[in-house]
Amino acid sequence: MTGLITGSRVRLRPAAAPDAARFEEILSHPEVARWWADAEEPVAAQVSYLLDPDEGTTTYAIEHDDTVVGIELAFEEADPQYRHAGIDIAVHPDFQGRGLGSDAIRTLAEHLFTVRGHHRLVIDPAAGNEAAIRLYRSLGFRPVGTMRSYERGPDGSWHDGLLMDLLVDDLVPAAALAGS
Repeated sequence: MTGLITGSRVRLRPAAAPDAARFEEILSHPEVARWWADAEEPVAAQVSYLLDPDEGTTTYAIEHDDTVVGIELAFEEADPQYRHAGIDIAVHPDFQGRGLGSDAIRTLAEHLFTVRGHHRLVIDPAAGNEAAIRLYRSLGFRPVGTMRSYERGPDGSWHDGLLMDLLVDDLVPAAALAGS
């Protein structure tokens, strides 16, 4: 999965080596690190993975007005019996609350549905990340269940995750959100 994907407010482009410093800045910000940090892996190693992810994963730089404001990943499961895609996202706090994350998720979701042919997407925020969960619900994601002791936090302790999914017909149209 390559190429530029344009939303109504953001542009998603495949991540490249020049994004490393900005990605490190985003992931190191305390408001992002509390959800993304890995107690055993330094931020530089996380950025290295983002720039050279596993097969089936694509990392995008989220751009708004020619500024990288966030990071978005798409994970694709190719097994025909379980075919689906997953999304993960981190937006720098200076750009949160402006609808950019919402546009980035919708843009990638539409691409995964219409271009890549997926019928179902998943996302797995920390169960305590209420702002993210609220955003994902507003786009049509539905809770599937709590994954207990799912993810290790920056302090090394385990915390729960919330598995959410979105079927192609569940995606809330942008016009519906604009009116709310």
